[in-house]
Amino acid sequence: MTTEKTLILDALQVKQKIRRMAFEILENNFKEKIIVIAGIDGQGYTLAKLLAKEVAAVSVTNVKLVKVTLDKEAPQLNAVSFDCDTKDVKKKSIVLVDDVLNTGRTLAYAMKPFLDVEIKKLEVAVLINRSHSAFPIAPRYSGYELATTITDHVEVVLGKETAVYLK
Repeated sequence: MTTEKTLILDALQVKQKIRRMAFEILENNFKEKIIVIAGIDGQGYTLAKLLAKEVAAVSVTNVKLVKVTLDKEAPQLNAVSFDCDTKDVKKKSIVLVDDVLNTGRTLAYAMKPFLDVEIKKLEVAVLINRSHSAFPIAPRYSGYELATTITDHVEVVLGKETAVYLK
């Protein structure tokens, strides 16, 4: 059985979405000396790297890139952590990044380590928002809103063959 894939965004469109999100992040954090962009390990971290690079390219604001690690299958059973010292995020504006917002479960658990540190604010950025929230997560920055059924699968490919597909 072959699974049909429908192209939602091509590489140029993904790049444009990331650029627009970078400008929005800057607009909402223009007074900050440092913006922390924290990507969830996997495609979320890849997207965070692209966002951080774009923010740095269009502004003089310093960007701190952070990787958030968690077990996406059982986040409540294993530690959720980030790969920097807590002083690097203390009293900072954090943008938590993932590729797709489906139910909000992964993003909700990924916030946990930041809740143990005194931060200025925590915002969420996603490339694709599917709006099937089971958790109270609403992205501040969204590349593309996509109405899907719960059984649909959104595939985000970042790298040489950048694209977004609906399966």
